[in-house]
Amino acid sequence: MEAWSNMADSKRATGSFKIASWDEGPFAEHEDAPKLTAAKVIAAYLGDIEGEGTSQSVMVYAGGAEYHGYERIVGSLAGRSGSFVLRGEGTWEDGVARTRWTVVPGSGTGDLAGLRGEGGYDATDQSEVRYRLDYRFE
Repeated sequence: MEAWSNMADSKRATGSFKIASWDEGPFAEHEDAPKLTAAKVIAAYLGDIEGEGTSQSVMVYAGGAEYHGYERIVGSLAGRSGSFVLRGEGTWEDGVARTRWTVVPGSGTGDLAGLRGEGGYDATDQSEVRYRLDYRFE
C-alpha cells in the first residue's frame, strides 16, 4: 500500500452512502469452522462523491467478522466525472463496521484518471454511513 507522506497535496472528500442492495451467501462451509461468505453490495453515494458503488467482498465470521474486497464507484468526485476502484479491508465488532479504503492505482477513468487516495468509515448505523476519502491526482 502507498505511504501517504505528502498529505499537503491532498484534499478530503466527505459525505454519506446508503446501501441499495446486499446479497450475501456462504461459499465454503465446513463443520466446526468459521463461516466464509461472499457479498455483492450496491451503494448510493452523496456528498463529494456522487454516484453508485458496486462491491464484492469476502468475509470470515470468527467471533466478529473480517472482510476484504473491491468496489467500483461510477459517478463524480468533487465535480470530476469517471470511475475508480477502492480496495477495502475491515472488521465488524461490537456493532461497528470499520473499513479502510485505498484507491487502486491506475483505476481512475475519465476526469478521475490519476486518482490516488485512502480513507474509509466507521459505521454503527447501516441506514446512512458517513465516509471520508483523502485524495490527490498524479
